[in-house]
Amino acid sequence: MKKNVLYLVAAVFVGLLCGYFIFGTNSTAPGEKVHNDHDHEEVGSSEMWTCSMHPQIMQPEPGDCPICGMDLIPAETGADGLSANEIKMTENAIALANIQTTIVGSVAGASGDNSILLSGKIVPNDENNAVQASYFDGRLERLHVNYEGQKIQKGQLLATIYSPNLVAAQQELLTTATLKESQPDLYEAVRNKLKLWKLSDAQIAAIETTGKVKDNFPIYATVTGTVTEVTAREGDYVKQGQPILKVSNLTTVWAEFDAYENQISSLKVGQKIKVVSNAYAAKEFEATVSFVDPILSNATRTVIVRAILKNTDDLFKPGMFVTGKISGENNHNEEIITVPASAVMWTGERSLVYVKTSVDQPIFEMREVKINGRNGENISIASGLQHGEEIVTNGTFTIDAAAQLQGKKSMMNKMGGRVMTGHEHHTGMEATSNKAETSSHMEMEFSKSFQDDFSKALHTYLEMKDAFVSGEPQQITSLAKKAAAAFESLPKKDLGTLEKEHLEKSIAMFSAIGNSGHLEQQREHLVVLNEHMVAMAMNLKSPSENLYVQRCPMANSNQGAVWLSLDEEIRNPYFDSGMLTCGSVVQVIQ
Repeated sequence: MKKNVLYLVAAVFVGLLCGYFIFGTNSTAPGEKVHNDHDHEEVGSSEMWTCSMHPQIMQPEPGDCPICGMDLIPAETGADGLSANEIKMTENAIALANIQTTIVGSVAGASGDNSILLSGKIVPNDENNAVQASYFDGRLERLHVNYEGQKIQKGQLLATIYSPNLVAAQQELLTTATLKESQPDLYEAVRNKLKLWKLSDAQIAAIETTGKVKDNFPIYATVTGTVTEVTAREGDYVKQGQPILKVSNLTTVWAEFDAYENQISSLKVGQKIKVVSNAYAAKEFEATVSFVDPILSNATRTVIVRAILKNTDDLFKPGMFVTGKISGENNHNEEIITVPASAVMWTGERSLVYVKTSVDQPIFEMREVKINGRNGENISIASGLQHGEEIVTNGTFTIDAAAQLQGKKSMMNKMGGRVMTGHEHHTGMEATSNKAETSSHMEMEFSKSFQDDFSKALHTYLEMKDAFVSGEPQQITSLAKKAAAAFESLPKKDLGTLEKEHLEKSIAMFSAIGNSGHLEQQREHLVVLNEHMVAMAMNLKSPSENLYVQRCPMANSNQGAVWLSLDEEIRNPYFDSGMLTCGSVVQVIQ
């Protein structure tokens, strides 16, 4: 009996064990979905979704684009194994964003053949400049040459002037002419006075012959050249010696280049320099360095290097950009790297570029660089780049936006990781400095008229910022669209590449805010917008109202974020009412 029970227990045990091995791996809990081989793709899928019009948008599930509302499409995969600084873009995104790259060393900067490449422009030769002035007081009755660029010849009639003093001098001449036999000295003194006023012997003789006083007198050109400035208008009362026209003889011009501090030792008067212009890219013009400025500019940290170019064929126009190449055995400028201003993103604290790290794939690496200075549309890089590296020169902000949304290191996310929103900002918060580092401020150049228009448009931004403080998404949307239109209307004709990039990205962020109805998403766009707005505002010269640059160290995932305000009182636009006073004033623009 006992033996039968043991056999029965053993049989049951063996049966259960076999059942486990046969069916155990496919067993499920009640209500749990059974996954077969066809479900493996669903379980292990890491597919991302993007927008065909806004490739910076990357989401883990399908839906609508938060910017334009279009249906999201599957994004290209295969970016596994990238570092925290790297991001892979799709070929479609590259094309849509018009991302362009340049190999460092192929632009103005240092050359790999032991030569110096200098950026500069054509300016008039000051030695050939002249001023056409009025030789007597009077009213400008007629101006025969009245626009810049007009060519004049020596002896050409420039203007006609009515002068009461000259009328009186003619009367003296006629009076003394009757007394020239008895008082020759007095007669000669009056004639000499008229000659000092540039009246010719023929004009003086005509006055004596006719016995008539002329009311209007002509002014003739004393040189041949091109009018570079008209300093008076018809009807103006001009003083003796006051300029009417400025004239330059452009048969020779100056090519003025900017050389950086660590290039000075390799430069000297008498060196041969080859000059190339974009207008004649296939042709080199040889010249000789005639001047090296002994004074270093504190603003640009550069010195002027000058060469004289013959211009008898009128090829060179003042204002034309040129590149100069100086060859020599003792040039040690291998570390000098100059890149287009559009390649550099400046946050006020850091300067960043994106380097293409793969020849075959669109993989880009964020790189922090140290800036040596800016020269027009070029920026000198002191460290962080090497010759031969390929950098992004157009579309840098698009790549950075995609990096931020993918949790990569970016301009606004120094540490990397998922972009947090809402109350996530307050968790795990570490002590950070609330002082913005403005010492690395990169100067931008704005005309007076642009600054005036910018200041007017700025009030639309301030209205929108106040709506963020109130936390009203619908009002924010309306004001953001209004601000986008205001900044879109600003004149962009005279803006440099860096200035235009900041303005265009500001407009893009205004539009993104206006197309979103979600407050937290709007605040994420606001972080990026303010970086550009503050950068531009810091370059305003004497704004009509004081502007306060304010910063909250807890915003932007504890990376800190800035904004502009007309009031010194802190009213934080990044958080709800509980954090209204979080932040401090870091700079006053006045």
